[in-house]
Amino acid sequence: MLELQTLYFEDLKTGMREELTKHVSSSDVVGFAEVSGDRNPIHLSEHFAARTPFKTRIAHGLYTASLISAVLGTRLPGPGAIYLSQTLKFKAPVKIGDDVKVTVTVEELMERGKRARLSCVCSVGETVVLEGEALVKVPGKDEDRSLA
Repeated sequence: MLELQTLYFEDLKTGMREELTKHVSSSDVVGFAEVSGDRNPIHLSEHFAARTPFKTRIAHGLYTASLISAVLGTRLPGPGAIYLSQTLKFKAPVKIGDDVKVTVTVEELMERGKRARLSCVCSVGETVVLEGEALVKVPGKDEDRSLA
């Protein structure tokens, strides 16, 4: 788990970056299937997945995307940030046993509305498996974060 870090809009600078690396376990994928209701056997059945182009079970794409949310909600910008939008491009599968590295970088700061545009990249080794952008509202130092 990432340690909480609270950043206000005034603390952010373009180019700031946070990373998270998560080992994808079978129990993570089974748990995500239970929470999401997505019981596609490509995620849950080795027998079924062996007959697919991937030849093995793969993690849900939105499981990988949820790791971006972990960074946004805990580190950059952290507690109180409000997700406004997210684009996602799935580029390669994530397999059980992979280590996914999530990198979130501040690309643009918009003073009006205290918004930040962040690039989001998930990779396994040198392979980018997911990329996109997030738009978040970030509380200012003059705001009560508990109401954000």
